Amino acid sequence: MMFRPLLWPTLFAVPALIVLLMLGTWQVNRLHWKTALIDEFKARSTAEAIYPSFDGAPIEFQRVSLQGRYVHDETVYLTGRTYEGNAGFHVVTAFESARGDMFFVNRGWVSEAYREPEKRAFSMSEDSFQLEGIIRLAQRQGSFVPDNEPARGFWFTMKPDEVAAHLALPDAKQSYYIDAIRNEGEEITLPIAAEVKIDVRNSHLNYAVTWYGIALSLLGVYFAFHYSNGRLRFGKKDQADDES
Repeated sequence: MMFRPLLWPTLFAVPALIVLLMLGTWQVNRLHWKTALIDEFKARSTAEAIYPSFDGAPIEFQRVSLQGRYVHDETVYLTGRTYEGNAGFHVVTAFESARGDMFFVNRGWVSEAYREPEKRAFSMSEDSFQLEGIIRLAQRQGSFVPDNEPARGFWFTMKPDEVAAHLALPDAKQSYYIDAIRNEGEEITLPIAAEVKIDVRNSHLNYAVTWYGIALSLLGVYFAFHYSNGRLRFGKKDQADDES
């Protein structure tokens, strides 16, 4: 094999190749980290339920169980939620535990037809019951998501501190809220509570394949360029080359 690399293409290709390989390897490391994180979240959500009393930072996706009742007058509706392709709202209601703590609970989805409480009187019980749920941290507002407009009743992002301020409930938990959950096989009633499903985006494998693919393409272009310019040959030199 004969290979005579040109200076400027090589000076460009080698650093670019190193950067692309580093990016691909970084994404592989991120893949391992995200996979472990998802496994940890799943373990928390299926672990034995506890009462949500955190000494430090709340533990997201921790399964919780608490006795208490809904305070139906203290409710907001998250706009733009869907269930099986149908548009509607998530009902977020204050929940007073038997220990005297106040939480915000995302009870689940309702359609436009059942947004008003009088349309779903069957879901407005004030009796005490055992709530099963998982801890969720305040949602991050997306780049193209409008700001919440409490005065107009428009809630796009679940931020417990803003809900507490709007409902004048300063003692409510404001660093997290609870997603009410329904167990597999349990009868579906309005509001439709969430199933325990950890949906954390994990696209790092695709990113890694992309960076490694670009690196491979760069190598292909680099060697093809040298081959087309007679600077790369495979096998033995022919006799004409030997005699020259």
